Amino acid sequence: MQAIEISVNYDFICPWCWIGYLNLASGIRAANLPVPVSIRYVPFELNPTMPADGMDRREYRTAKFGSWVRSQGMDAQVAATGLAAGAHFNYDKVSRTPNTRLAHQLMQYALSIGDAYKTEALYQSISTAYFSEGRDIGLAATLVDIAAKNGFDATAAEEYLLQGRGHRCLKRSGSLNSKAFVRCRPCLLQARRSAARNPQQCSPRR
Repeated sequence: MQAIEISVNYDFICPWCWIGYLNLASGIRAANLPVPVSIRYVPFELNPTMPADGMDRREYRTAKFGSWVRSQGMDAQVAATGLAAGAHFNYDKVSRTPNTRLAHQLMQYALSIGDAYKTEALYQSISTAYFSEGRDIGLAATLVDIAAKNGFDATAAEEYLLQGRGHRCLKRSGSLNSKAFVRCRPCLLQARRSAARNPQQCSPRR
């Protein structure tokens, strides 16, 4: 049987992307479909101009949303919604807003290996590392450690990141997202024909 392909447009800095993905995975399991489902991970940089070493999160969010108090209120909303999906947001541990380009490139490395289970595990682990553990996923060393813990070759993953491989795919994905009118995350595309932009809640907050 031909697999159902679902394209997941995401950024690791977007909490709703993680929540939406978890709800999607739960829905797929509950549906007990007679055909396999193939997930295509499509990177989308919400902050493409973010400095390579990221920014202090409090400073960034205060400037973006007007006040730290407002930002904390939004974080509380995300955390409450995340619990229902099985996502744990510990924003008290998150001190920086990272540049996610290297994290996306690591996902491209995982996809090149061709192991769907390990790729999904890596996606979940990167999200958990940032949102639950407060790790800086903008650092190559952090990402290589996460890759190794999910069964990927650490040396190969590090070389892939240092050589900038996968960057071309990021640029191409950005172009495709624009043509597909992807304006918010998470956005799920089934067979590249129909879009579901609100699997849980679509928001530009990040």
